[in-house]
Amino acid sequence: MKEKIAVIFDMDGVICHTNPYHSHAFREFFSKRDLSPTDAEFAEHMFGKSNSYILSHFLKRVVEGDELLQMEDEKESLFRQLYEPYVEPIEGIVGFMQDLKNNGAVLGVATSAPRANLDLILSKVPIAGLMGSFLASENVKKHKPDPEVYLKSAENLGVSPDQCVVFEDSFSGVSAGLRAGMRVVGVLSSHKKEELPSCNLYIENYREMSFEQIKTLF
Repeated sequence: MKEKIAVIFDMDGVICHTNPYHSHAFREFFSKRDLSPTDAEFAEHMFGKSNSYILSHFLKRVVEGDELLQMEDEKESLFRQLYEPYVEPIEGIVGFMQDLKNNGAVLGVATSAPRANLDLILSKVPIAGLMGSFLASENVKKHKPDPEVYLKSAENLGVSPDQCVVFEDSFSGVSAGLRAGMRVVGVLSSHKKEELPSCNLYIENYREMSFEQIKTLF
């Protein structure tokens, strides 16, 4: 029997272009606290990072426990409210996922975002039925660049890390995929190629992607 291929997708910047709306939500959140991070600071300290890191970095103190949960809820509720009318998948991804599934690949989502954000996207983008694993921030103890979310995804999908391809758009996400021992495709939605660790392949959207192209990575 042929060895199974697993393809695991990050969510923000990989399935949908959410990052501008996260930036908008964080700007509103921080402006209430008299803070105004620059675009460069967001690019370095927000995309692909967990809320605990982002809040602690910009508030310049450790944010944890109940305070973290309350602040996270405030910011993510704001994000969902802002983004809900505009949810749209990155060009070509739904057809690409369908092609992977039709050719026997197993698929998963592995995001650092809360499950409620994933549920919002799954309610608008018809991919839930194609997935064999869903993992969000609540499902792991350590966030990217730690590989936990990708190793758990592989376990859920019944494959070993060397059977997996990860689609990621951030430095911490690409690092997590590489640390998990997986092949990584860099999605250039938030960063340039030079700003990411070395990937097996780089794409801007999924129009040209197919199962056949994924096979060539092995």
